[in-house]
Amino acid sequence: MAEKIETLKIEKQSKPIAEVKEGDSFFINGKEMKVDKQYLLQDHEQMKEMIIEIFNPTNDREYQVRYFNDQIETSIEIYELLEEFQYTRREPKTVAW
Repeated sequence: MAEKIETLKIEKQSKPIAEVKEGDSFFINGKEMKVDKQYLLQDHEQMKEMIIEIFNPTNDREYQVRYFNDQIETSIEIYELLEEFQYTRREPKTVAW
């Protein structure tokens, strides 16, 4: 039997992800985070690789939301900043903004 692959579900989009800005809310598995900033990581001519930096104000953990602007639904990845100044990929079930 093949293993079922869980995919990240985008529950709600209050506006296009490219318009998310500092101070906006971003939800991971229903937990509210705050957007610090969004910026271009790399321009690949036909697409842009973007990063949204967010933080959890209740525990001061920091995260990055990474995506390609032309493949939003399938490219969103979440990374958590660890104490060693290293990002580790996380596998949340849902995101919203």
